[in-house]
Amino acid sequence: MNAPQTMASPPRPAAKPRGPRWEPPGRAAQLWILTARQIRLVYADGRVVLFSVAQPVVMLLLISQVFGSLADPSVFPRDVPYIDFLLPALLVTTGIGTSQSAGVGLVRDMEGGMVRRFRVLPLSLPLVLVARSIADLTRSCMQLLVLVISGHLLFGYRAGGGVGGLAAALLLSTLVIWSLIWIFIALAAWLRKVEVLSSIGFFVNFPLMFASSAFVPIDVLPDWLAVVATVNPVSHAVEASRSLALGEQIGSEVPAALCAGLGLMLTMMLLAFRAFRRPSEE
Repeated sequence: MNAPQTMASPPRPAAKPRGPRWEPPGRAAQLWILTARQIRLVYADGRVVLFSVAQPVVMLLLISQVFGSLADPSVFPRDVPYIDFLLPALLVTTGIGTSQSAGVGLVRDMEGGMVRRFRVLPLSLPLVLVARSIADLTRSCMQLLVLVISGHLLFGYRAGGGVGGLAAALLLSTLVIWSLIWIFIALAAWLRKVEVLSSIGFFVNFPLMFASSAFVPIDVLPDWLAVVATVNPVSHAVEASRSLALGEQIGSEVPAALCAGLGLMLTMMLLAFRAFRRPSEE
């Protein structure tokens, strides 16, 4: 009787060598990618870019003509034309409108589902906010440059502090604008409603802009408004920018504006990061 034959099992296929394990890019690369994406979105619509650039020029034309025609030279610094008094202030106040648009854009990303997609990706969520702030800051920097060029060509603006003083005023204004952007990013991360954010923006923007020393000296304001303007942080930033651009002796305004801007920005960043980590359903 023949012995049963056993079938040999087929040879197992050789294991394929494993490739290198995929790892997400580092934080620097993530920030670069997110910022480049946000910049493309900010400048995608040429009409929005055109109107955002034209906004500070319109403000310069209107305020310089309205307040300049009514200004009493005796209440302003001696031998300082009104345009030289006004333009350093506009370097600071120009960023108020841009900062609100940064918050509105973040809310629209939340409502459109883009933030929900970011949550499932292997990236650091706070970098999404940092990228947005940087992208909107580039638009503000472009507005500041257009404002200075327009003041020079249309009204003969001359910085008493020279190129160095004007550059220092621009850098200080950029820091202040960045801190204002973070205020509205934090508000957007907490509120998550465009209507509510726009309503709050009205009550934040106008007191900060007009209840300050931006357009006239504090001494000529009514007593109650002078008190508000004295404690208004925009007044300190305006005075610091003005002293740098005019080439005046730097007092306590410049260090105070720098410290206030940095402190406010760091505080708003922490609040924004905390609120942004909440799920969209909360």
